[in-house]
Amino acid sequence: MTPRTAETRSGPRVLAVANQKGGVAKTTTVASLGVAMAQRGAHVLLVDLDPQASLTFSLGVDPEELDLSVRDVLVGSKSVQDVILVTDEAVHLLPATIELAQTEETLASMTGREQRLRVALEQVADDYDWILLDCPPSLGVLTAAALTAATDLLIPLQCETLAHRGVGQLLDTVHDVRAFTNPDLSVIGVLPTAYDGRTRHARAVLEAITESYGLEVVEPPIPRTVRFAEAPAYGRSILQTAATHRGAIAYRDVADRLLAST
Repeated sequence: MTPRTAETRSGPRVLAVANQKGGVAKTTTVASLGVAMAQRGAHVLLVDLDPQASLTFSLGVDPEELDLSVRDVLVGSKSVQDVILVTDEAVHLLPATIELAQTEETLASMTGREQRLRVALEQVADDYDWILLDCPPSLGVLTAAALTAATDLLIPLQCETLAHRGVGQLLDTVHDVRAFTNPDLSVIGVLPTAYDGRTRHARAVLEAITESYGLEVVEPPIPRTVRFAEAPAYGRSILQTAATHRGAIAYRDVADRLLAST
């Protein structure tokens, strides 16, 4: 993970957390890293780009009670400042609602669809040190917009056989994004999630991923624990519901590595 120099640093780091495969802890990673960074004193904005609105719900906001969401920003009916919420965990949130599911079709006919998120976030660039993007489990317009807006990409990865296919297809999309909309997009690497290093299969899949694609493994790996599934019920991240658990500690360590690379 190469630190940015004074010459290359400009504006906030915008970190897209993406993997087209669902259930790999994208939302948990965004929430946990964002809160960990905020606890270290960083100004952090989290952006929910998944129509399931799991990040929004996980941070204690009921999507069904919202009148405005990131959809309004993407279609240009509201400015990003009108939609941002302040959560109880010191991070700001650009929330999602189920209406976001219709947005990909709407954006398909709009000019500059891949650039709309980037342009919107530029309005608040001076307010944040880090902006984290929770991408949907697909490689459609919303993910393309996230990768266009991002400075960096982090790929959460459960170490199982099907991970190969998802990572390869995501990297194909990254290639296209670099070619057409964001030549400076940097891939930080893969973050092993729900990881059990005692199993030979998990270790073998992780080795194969790194050998096949030349990706760095971001450490420490995030352990498998039911505490991650329990936290959203309280509208909090694991850093509050189980602050001393090894899962929370692992996310703090990853956040510290990212902060040190700024």
